[in-house]
Amino acid sequence: MPFSSFKDYLELEKKYSPHTVVAYLKDLDGFQQFASEEFQYENILDVNYSVIRSWIVSLVDADISNRTVNRKISSLKTYYKFLLKTGQIQVSPLAKHKALKTSKKIQVPFSENEIVNVMELLQGSDDFEGLRDRLVVELFYSTGIRRAELINIKIDGISFAQKTIKVLGKRNKERIIPLLPAVLDTIRAYMSVRDELENIIDDEYLFLTAKGLKVYETLVYRIINVYFSKASEKVKKSPHILRHSFATHLLNEGADINSVKELLGHSSLASTQVYTQNSIAKLKEVYKNSHPRN
Repeated sequence: MPFSSFKDYLELEKKYSPHTVVAYLKDLDGFQQFASEEFQYENILDVNYSVIRSWIVSLVDADISNRTVNRKISSLKTYYKFLLKTGQIQVSPLAKHKALKTSKKIQVPFSENEIVNVMELLQGSDDFEGLRDRLVVELFYSTGIRRAELINIKIDGISFAQKTIKVLGKRNKERIIPLLPAVLDTIRAYMSVRDELENIIDDEYLFLTAKGLKVYETLVYRIINVYFSKASEKVKKSPHILRHSFATHLLNEGADINSVKELLGHSSLASTQVYTQNSIAKLKEVYKNSHPRN
């Protein structure tokens, strides 16, 4: 494998998720192929910025969005930083590169009414899949965890005594999140039907398929999409929008942004501040409707 040492660096030192590592290597393979076919470079250690700029132009000409191009260049930049760190190059060809301009994507969270409507749809579910799906929605909305974090929740990470759940976040960082009493009740109800499955293979994990296997990304996405399609007309219905809703609703109710940052598992406050956009919009509306001089 041409990038095997870089792969080890991403996995072992940077502690990136398997999904992220695959994406980085795919971007590098794409650039390697371009440099070889268009400029006859056998090794991308030797390229200069003009080659990279030509790649960027070819990507834009192929109608690839600026956001995606920037992501691909970010993969390349990380690779050249690795080469600098290991002494394989002296100067990065991307040292003076500036990212392409992108429009800010404002993700619209679900309203509180939409959440309530979905919860009502799930209330009567007392079989295995019904209770599992209900718990998936409740955990996303009550904790703000990521999809990968939910999939990897282990039974021994739940503490009924402490009323907490342990999740493994980005770069293998563990965090403890408090659980609401109602969510603990749903966990108990789900666990009782989960234990009755005929053949449990991935026993250590909380969320399983009916065949006893650990749930997977597309299944979790489908659960959210199916139920929220019945209660919301928003274009995007995904686990990330539920995470977005969790943060936005907390901030709307006056939660401290640093506390929300810790709950979300963000490494910097800048990441959390994205979720304040909707809170500020709501604040402006209240101000407009309430101020005596308006």
